[in-house]
Amino acid sequence: MRPMSLWSRLQSLLEETRRRTLGAVLDALAEHRAKRDELAFSIALIALSAKMAKADGVVTDDEVAAFLDFFEFAEREKDKVHMVYNLAQKDVAGFSHYLAQVQKIFEDDKRVLEDVLDCLFHIAAADGVAHPCEIEMLDQAAEIFDICPQAVQRMRARHLGLGEDDPYLILGVDPDIDEDGLKAAYHALVKAHHPDVLAGRQEPPGLIKMAEDRLAAINAAYEKITMAQGA
Repeated sequence: MRPMSLWSRLQSLLEETRRRTLGAVLDALAEHRAKRDELAFSIALIALSAKMAKADGVVTDDEVAAFLDFFEFAEREKDKVHMVYNLAQKDVAGFSHYLAQVQKIFEDDKRVLEDVLDCLFHIAAADGVAHPCEIEMLDQAAEIFDICPQAVQRMRARHLGLGEDDPYLILGVDPDIDEDGLKAAYHALVKAHHPDVLAGRQEPPGLIKMAEDRLAAINAAYEKITMAQGA
């Protein structure tokens, strides 16, 4: 017998608890601290992604496509995926409520919270411009998740751009850093954000692509700085 997919598990859970919203399911998972369950992570990311996409009042195809970047699913499960995403958009639970529950589930694993925030930045930038409401939601998520300012700056620079200092912000270093300090910072980031690290933490497969993008941005920033220093 083929094991039940994540999407089928979620659909079954919702059908078994007909009067519960997606937010209520997340509440229950938060109460039991089901942090290592892929279902808990996926519900959290679906809910936040759907709310983020709806922030400016219009859900674009680019934002939906950005959400689907995080998840791998068979074509036969397409309807289930869209059902869950649409359900999250219609849920009366607010963005801050979801943030608090996600923080509770993953409070002892800050790297997972950083992954979630990185995905939200990806969605906010998907249609080419971040709406002020989306920026406010990202700031709110960073505060509730207690993500360090340097990590937030890296995400903001990578996804939204911050001018000529982008490579320094992405690496979290000062423009006057020396060669040894730059190499140390670079290698530390590569070690922390390499896709193999996520695989070792048994994160959902869909996040590996995000890790690959992060590593590419880190490598590009390092190359840009070293070329500038060598000029």
